Amino acid sequence: MSAVFAASRPSAGGWLAIVGLGPGADELLTPQAAQALAQATDVFGYFPYVERVPQRPGLVRHASDNREELVRARQAIELAAAGRQVVVVSSGDPGVFAMASAVCEALDAGPLAWGEVDVRVLPGITAMLAAAARAGAPLGHDFCAINLSDNLKPWALIERRLRLAVEADFAIALYNPRSKARPEGFARALQVLREAGGGARLVLFARAVTTPDEQLKVVSLAEARPEMADMRTVVIVGSSQTRLIERPAGALLYTPRSAPGMPE
Repeated sequence: MSAVFAASRPSAGGWLAIVGLGPGADELLTPQAAQALAQATDVFGYFPYVERVPQRPGLVRHASDNREELVRARQAIELAAAGRQVVVVSSGDPGVFAMASAVCEALDAGPLAWGEVDVRVLPGITAMLAAAARAGAPLGHDFCAINLSDNLKPWALIERRLRLAVEADFAIALYNPRSKARPEGFARALQVLREAGGGARLVLFARAVTTPDEQLKVVSLAEARPEMADMRTVVIVGSSQTRLIERPAGALLYTPRSAPGMPE
C-alpha cells in the first residue's frame, strides 16, 4: 500500500487547517498556527478554545459544547468545501486526543466531494510535553499516553491498558483524569496503578501549565489522591526508574535514558 500526502501549505482557495493552540501561554502557539489563524475566515472549536482566538473583522467564530466533535468537524468541512478558509482549534496538539482524529473520521464517512478539500493538521505543544518540560524530563525514556475518559471507550479497556503500561514499565501520561461527571474514574485508575506497580513510583500532577494558574506537585503513587487532579491537570506517572533531584535552584524530575543494567 502507498499513499500520496498533500503539500505542507494550504491552497489559495478554500482550505481546512486543524490547529493546536498549545498548553496555554501565547508564546507557545507556533508561528505556523498563528499564520493559519490570521488567514482564517472561520474558526470552529470547543467554546473555551475558541475564546482564546481574538475576534477581528472578517472572522466568524463558531463555538460549540463538548462531545460535539463530529458535528463541529462536518460543519467545518462543509464551509471549507464551499471556499472558506477554516480553522478548527484544539488545545495542545490537535492530533493528541483532539480534533484532528474527529475531522479524519468525518472525512472518512463523508461524501466523495469532500475528498477534494485541502486539509492540513498543524502541530502544537501538547500538555504532557509542556508539563514534562516544566518538571524536568520525566518522559526521557519510553513512555505512553492514556486518555482516562470513558466517553468513547469502556473502562475495562482503560484498566487493561493501565496494567499493561505498568507491566512494560512505561512512564505514563494521563489525560482527562477527573471530571465532575465522572469523579470516580481517577480513583479507580490510581488503584489499578498501585495494584500493578506498587506505591513507590513518582507522580507529577501538572495543572494549567504555562498559565497564571499553574501548579506542579510531585508525590509517590501511594500518596496520590483523586482530588489532586481535575480536567486542567495532566498526570505523569513515572516508570520504576524515574527520579526526583532536590536542588536549591529547583527540583528536577527525570527518567534516565538507559534501561537498568545498560551503560549510561
